[in-house]
Amino acid sequence: MRSINVSQMIDRAKFNRFHFMVLFWCAFIIVFDGFDLVVYGSVVPVLMKEWSLTPIEAGSLGSYALFGMMVGAMIFGPLADKLGRKNVIMLCVGIFSLFTALVALATGPVDFGIYRLLAGLGLGGVMPNAVALMTEYSPRHRKAHWFPLCLVVTP
Repeated sequence: MRSINVSQMIDRAKFNRFHFMVLFWCAFIIVFDGFDLVVYGSVVPVLMKEWSLTPIEAGSLGSYALFGMMVGAMIFGPLADKLGRKNVIMLCVGIFSLFTALVALATGPVDFGIYRLLAGLGLGGVMPNAVALMTEYSPRHRKAHWFPLCLVVTP
């Protein structure tokens, strides 16, 4: 029986369709992180007027997602080592998608903040795992090429 060293096989691989698809989907998912922040920034004036928010309250609502991202990265980063990166990325995309949709249905600042916090958990779990997945599947001679792309697609 022939043994295969997966690490050596990945390191010797040429950039092919598989690598492009991993790069495409991870970058696609990461772009939504920036999109979330842009959307919030564009609706803040409307929310402040509609819900009579002070600038401090509006800033707090914006920071809930960032706090959720921090906690999500700390929870889902180590969890991906146990459950697998692809599984955790799919779980986090599901969490992010569900609670982002619920943000659109929020009727007040309290539920809006809760949904943004929970959506941030999903976003925080996606970021480190998508970058790690791209790095794990990249050939050794291409590993340095992924990181600059991650800086370009993240805010």
